[in-house]
Amino acid sequence: MARSSFVPGRQLCRSFYEEAVKPALTKEFPSLPYSAGLLDYGSEVLGFDTPMSTDHDWGPRLQLFVRAEDLAAKDRITQLLSRELPASFKGYPTHYDPSVPGGFCTPGQEGQPLLHRVDIYSIPSFFEAYLDRPACRTWTTAEWLTVSEQKLATMASGPIFRDDLGLEATRRQAAYYPRDIWIYLMAAQWMAIGQEEPFLGRTGMNGDELGCHLITARLVQSAMRLLFLMERRYAPYSKWFGTAFNGLDGAESLQPGLTMAVQATAWQERAAGLAAAWKILAEKHNALGLTEPLATHVRTFHDRPFMVIDGESFAAALRDAITDPAIGRLPPIGSVNQWTQTVDFLENSALLRRAAALYTGPSDRQSG
Repeated sequence: MARSSFVPGRQLCRSFYEEAVKPALTKEFPSLPYSAGLLDYGSEVLGFDTPMSTDHDWGPRLQLFVRAEDLAAKDRITQLLSRELPASFKGYPTHYDPSVPGGFCTPGQEGQPLLHRVDIYSIPSFFEAYLDRPACRTWTTAEWLTVSEQKLATMASGPIFRDDLGLEATRRQAAYYPRDIWIYLMAAQWMAIGQEEPFLGRTGMNGDELGCHLITARLVQSAMRLLFLMERRYAPYSKWFGTAFNGLDGAESLQPGLTMAVQATAWQERAAGLAAAWKILAEKHNALGLTEPLATHVRTFHDRPFMVIDGESFAAALRDAITDPAIGRLPPIGSVNQWTQTVDFLENSALLRRAAALYTGPSDRQSG
């Protein structure tokens, strides 16, 4: 089948389900209740894929969710789909061989069983496999703070094609951080801003242009991440961080100041760009109504000519708004996503479980 023009992956996979997978299941398993969707890794899950995305691990695929008692039929379902699914769909191969560059490919020999990417789970087993978290109980504070936000983003926003089993209701349990954890994360982000904001001017005045640019970039990233938190939206990893930021409600108002900060050639202009962003973020903080209103104008840092919003005052006010004493006592470091972007850490369940020790203690309890 000749490939037509690029079809976004979410659309391709929905069509693959409706036109190929669903008819095969209806024919052989007419009474099987199931859910189907695309909730795991990949640019297409977030809707950010482009023609370039098709060069690896991109193609007609989905997750099929059955009841735990029906997992015994997993091999039969897999074999059925291997027989019934086409070797290509809308010009894209449906055969997947991880040993081949790109993954999706034409079967190596005629008559070879189709190795499709209809991955079969129960809903709980998917949560365990993808998030390393149980689906049917409230997560602890440490579990919330040590789960990859990229994975939360795909799981929360990926398309669902059919839902007999309550997949949507289950994933809503992790639709966003619980209230006190959300407030704690915003406090940690304001703390990070407060700790570095005067250094932009200090490095700039000393003629350390590279250092000043580096601090500016970190502060811009902190401002962007804070807006994700304020709007209760999971932030994806770095490749799609800016793209997803542009879709936030408040992005348009912040973009002029943040763009000025990263593009300016003089440190004073960088500081002015960030000052404009701080004012907007301070106003948005007050609009949340979580604390008493705080000052929205920048001021000098002690007697030095560096303009700051005093992020630490926002952090302190937010920590006072936390109702769970155990969360209120946590160190102001935020989640693992706020202090590292290392994929080999955020994708390593064993390391993330070890990191939970940073957040646990005798008073740790479940947070709903």
